[in-house]
Amino acid sequence: MTTILLVFAGGAIGAPARYLTDRFVQRRLGGVFPWGTLTVNVTGSFLLGCLLGLQFARGLPDGVTTLLGTGFCGAFTTFSTFGYETVRLLEEGSTWAAGVNAFAGLLLGVPAAVTGLLLAGVLG
Repeated sequence: MTTILLVFAGGAIGAPARYLTDRFVQRRLGGVFPWGTLTVNVTGSFLLGCLLGLQFARGLPDGVTTLLGTGFCGAFTTFSTFGYETVRLLEEGSTWAAGVNAFAGLLLGVPAAVTGLLLAGVLG
């Protein structure tokens, strides 16, 4: 039961943080490209990498990882919106933007997670 409450609490903060960050970035950069979703996914990957690096280096309690990793980062990042927006770009004929979005999510997200993991492990 405690695990569910930790996931719920983290998600209750992560979901609105995702929405607000997405809207803030998209308003600033505009256009059809989903800059806001890319930003939250890359940032969330980095944060999760940092969290796991700290867990490995410092032995963070499982509850912290559940709250911030599963709860917050799980609600902050969004694979479903990433997929939807990529398909939407294809449907609108923006093939180039769809391809860039798909590759950027992977080419930026995975290294961001690794960077966070290494950085937190080194700093931890």
